[in-house]
Amino acid sequence: VQPPEKPLQAEEWNKLREGFQSPEIFEEVMLNSMIRCNSPIDVAKSLLTHLAKRNGDIAYNVLVKYLTLCVQQRQVSEIRDVYDIMKVRFKILESGAYKLLIKGLSSSDQWRMALALLEEVKKIMIPSRTCYESCIKAAIRHQEMKLAFELYDEMLAKDVVPTLGVLQSFFDFSRGIEDAELQKELFGILLYLRENQIYPHRTFMRSIKLWFESIPGANWRGRLTKIKDSGQCPVCNHQLEDSNLTEEEYSNLSERIIRDVIHGTDTFRKTSPQEFEAFQTFVESRLPFDIVIDGLNVSHIKPRKMQCENLFDAINCLAKENTRLLVLGRKHMLMNSSNWKREIMKEMQNKADFFFAENISEDDAFLLYATLRSGKHCKFVTRDFLRDHKACLPDSLTRHLFRKWQRGHQIVFSPAAEGRSIKFLFFSVFSQQPAFSYDCVVQTTGDTWHIPYKDVFEEKYSYQVPRKWLCIQQK
Repeated sequence: VQPPEKPLQAEEWNKLREGFQSPEIFEEVMLNSMIRCNSPIDVAKSLLTHLAKRNGDIAYNVLVKYLTLCVQQRQVSEIRDVYDIMKVRFKILESGAYKLLIKGLSSSDQWRMALALLEEVKKIMIPSRTCYESCIKAAIRHQEMKLAFELYDEMLAKDVVPTLGVLQSFFDFSRGIEDAELQKELFGILLYLRENQIYPHRTFMRSIKLWFESIPGANWRGRLTKIKDSGQCPVCNHQLEDSNLTEEEYSNLSERIIRDVIHGTDTFRKTSPQEFEAFQTFVESRLPFDIVIDGLNVSHIKPRKMQCENLFDAINCLAKENTRLLVLGRKHMLMNSSNWKREIMKEMQNKADFFFAENISEDDAFLLYATLRSGKHCKFVTRDFLRDHKACLPDSLTRHLFRKWQRGHQIVFSPAAEGRSIKFLFFSVFSQQPAFSYDCVVQTTGDTWHIPYKDVFEEKYSYQVPRKWLCIQQK
C-alpha cells in the first residue's frame, strides 16, 4: 500500500479502505507503510482522526504504530499526547509501548519524563536494555554522570547486558573531566570488559584511548601494539598475566564448579542421579584423560556430512601420541542409522573411551566433571560457550577463574573448506598447548592498562582471540 502524500478526508480514507483486499487490517497495513516511507505526521494523524470518528476509539496496536512514526520523527508533543491517551485508556502498557515512549522522550528536552516512565516500568517488569540505555544516554548527554552510572549499575544488577555503544558513550562524554569518582566508574567498565571477556571494537578502543589521554595532568599515553608470544608488551615491556591457573586457583575452581555447578540445582534436570553416579564411577576408574569431547556437539560441525564421520574426523585429528580421549555420546549413536554407522562407531571406540548417556541427558555437567577430575592438563572440546554455568558461580573472582580456565582449556573448532580436515581455533592440537602463554583479557597494573581489541564490532560471543592490543601507560 502506497501511503498518500497529504492528509485525506473521511470519504477518501473509506474509498481506499474499500479498495483494499483485507479491509479489516487496512489501517495497520497503511500505518506500517507510513513507518517504512517515513510519511508526514499529519497524514497519519488524519487516518487516526478518521478511525476515531468511525469507531469511537482507536485500537491499542494502531496507537503503537502511530507512536512508532512519532518516535521515528522525534515529534515530542505528539509522543506526549499519545502517552496521555494511552494512560487514560489502558491500565498497563506492554513493553513495546514503554520502549517507544522512553526512546522518544529520552532524546528530547522532556528526557526526565523518560526517567519517570522507567520507574513505572520497574513496578511491573524488568525494563529492557533499550529502556535503560535510552535513559542512560540522555543522562550522559546532559552531563548527569552520577545518574547515568546509577542506571548502569542497576542494569547490571538485573542481569540486563549493556551494548558496547552505551559503554562507549561513557568514555566519549567524559573526556577532559578531572573527577576521581568518575575515573573510578570508568575503570569499573574496563573491569566489566575483563570479567566478561568482551573485546571492544576499534572505535570503542579509540574512545578509551582518547579518554585516558584527555585526563588533565594524568599523563596517560596510549599506543597500539601486538604482544610478543612470550607475553611481553613491546611498548612498555610489561609481562602480561599468565594464561595458566596456579595449583591453588585450579583446586579452588575445580572444587567450586563440582559443588556449585555440577552438584548445584540444575544438574539433574535432564539427567537422573543414578546416571550421573554411573558416569562418575566410569570416569574415576579410567582417570586421567587428556581430552574430553562433547560427541553430539562435534558431530554437527559439517551439516552436509554424516554425523559419525564428523566425530570420526575430530577423534582422528586429536588421537595423537597416546592421547587419552573420552567421548561423551548418546545411546542413540549405538543404533545403526543413516547418521550413525555401526562399523565407524566400532572403529572410533578403538581410539577413545566412550560413555553413552540417555538421549535426554545434558552433556555439560559430564563434560566439566570429567575434564576437571582429570587434572590441570586436560582439555575439552565443544562449541558451547558454557555461559549458564558461569552464571551459577557465586562470586566474580570464581567467574573470572572459570573464564580463564575455559580460555586455556576449551578446544574450539570450525569446519574447514569442503574436503579438508577440521580446523582447530587458537589451539595447537598436537602439542595440546594454548597458542598464547598470556591471558587475552583487559588487564591493569595500576600505571598500565592492556586492552585487547577487534577491528570490527561483533555482537556474537566469539573465541577468536584478538591479536591487537592497546597499551596505555602513565608516564
